[in-house]
Amino acid sequence: MRNPRAFLRPLAVGAPAPLAEVPFKPSRMIHFFDPSNPKMADKVPSIASKVDIILGNLEDAIKTENKEAARLGLVEIAKNTEFGDTQLWVRINSLDSPWALDDLTTLVTEIGDKLDVIMVPKVEGAQDIHYVDRLLAQLEAKGDVQKPLLVHAILETALGMTNVEEIAAASPRMQGISLGPADLAASRRMKTTRVGGGHPGYLVREDPTGEDLTQGRTTYQQDLWHYTIARMVDACAANDILPFYGPFGDIKDVVACEDQFRNAFLLGCVGAWSLHPVQIDIAKKVFSPSPEDVAHAKEVVEAMGDGSGAVMINGKMEDDASCKQCLVMLDLAKALAERDPELAELYDL
Repeated sequence: MRNPRAFLRPLAVGAPAPLAEVPFKPSRMIHFFDPSNPKMADKVPSIASKVDIILGNLEDAIKTENKEAARLGLVEIAKNTEFGDTQLWVRINSLDSPWALDDLTTLVTEIGDKLDVIMVPKVEGAQDIHYVDRLLAQLEAKGDVQKPLLVHAILETALGMTNVEEIAAASPRMQGISLGPADLAASRRMKTTRVGGGHPGYLVREDPTGEDLTQGRTTYQQDLWHYTIARMVDACAANDILPFYGPFGDIKDVVACEDQFRNAFLLGCVGAWSLHPVQIDIAKKVFSPSPEDVAHAKEVVEAMGDGSGAVMINGKMEDDASCKQCLVMLDLAKALAERDPELAELYDL
């Protein structure tokens, strides 16, 4: 274990110094694309202008025979595209695969200054982050990369879930963590084949009101992922990094997708993955506070002054704790307003 003073020193001679704080940029959606698919590659410039984060996917969903083409395709796309304020991420192959090392050595040395975040799948403990941390420092030095690359872990196994707190604290490179519900469900031996979302069989039932136990008992579907998301959010918040919901696989069910994204937003996630363009607007809507919530937050903060004491607004008590909640809402609204003129007008900021 490094001492605290050494935590922010580069892990390789010539590498940039780690960041003391994770820079917060609007991150409502991480939009995935396949760099080996020419049709998808051609759409990157137009899609990049609509999303907060665009991610070249090298791992799952990329066929074995296309792995190298995807890697080289991302290099070409990065070199030939201006992303403006949109972040460019990559999801490398898992660390136990034969492609992960080449992913890192190629991408960092070729396009390290264009990349913002390296997403690492199936992280199971701090040891995985430590390996990537040291290797990135060596490659940054070799490639003369001027800014440190950040690392984003995917929570996809029961062991990773068990170690989520140590993963979140493993390195100053840690930018955040995403929930990977499909792989995590398999790892836990959960009996669902859905990629995210609920399940009609996971429910509670109203108590019986008479002797007939089969009649008149309302059921309520429950959230399979509530515990997992909440624990991930706590681990991220405790370490000043950002939590994300992952994929929602049923592209046609936009209603359930919006519900799942909103659950994650209310629990503290800053964004979610979008696997299809239809999910971009859903994420943009859900992970942007409503104008009504922003107006209420402004009213509370203005009434509270220095944040001490308590006031009554519309029949409700507002105090120091509620003022802090409102400041969270306003900070997010201001960050989004700087990126989105339409939201700036709606929020009156």
